[in-house]
Amino acid sequence: MARIGRRIAFDHGDVRIGVAICDPDGILATPIATLQSKSPTLKSEITKILEEYEPVKAYVGNPKLLSGDNGEAVAKVAKFIEFLTANFDLPITLVDERLSTITASKQLRESGVNAKEAKSRIDAAAAVAILEQGLANEVK
Repeated sequence: MARIGRRIAFDHGDVRIGVAICDPDGILATPIATLQSKSPTLKSEITKILEEYEPVKAYVGNPKLLSGDNGEAVAKVAKFIEFLTANFDLPITLVDERLSTITASKQLRESGVNAKEAKSRIDAAAAVAILEQGLANEVK
């Protein structure tokens, strides 16, 4: 059985980082932020989110290629994980995110969000998909 407490997910990209959180029971995943990857205030923004939600675990999307091989994005995510582990005391698990952005785009379209609005919300929605996958893996 999974541990009680909020879990957080990050969808790391070159430009933006989508962030999602779940309720303490791990049932409902919600998008909460889209951060700028290269922002000089990134550490303080993540600190503020972690202090507010107090997650017990983090999931980070692992952007493997569709073939399953590691691409250049995997190395960038590894650096992001190094940043997280160096600055925050939070267990981190990688989650296969190969289809998270596609899934998020489809869900936003189906919910009536137009393409222009979707662009600004896609990263946080992808973090929701990563979090949902991480939560699903907990109950296996």
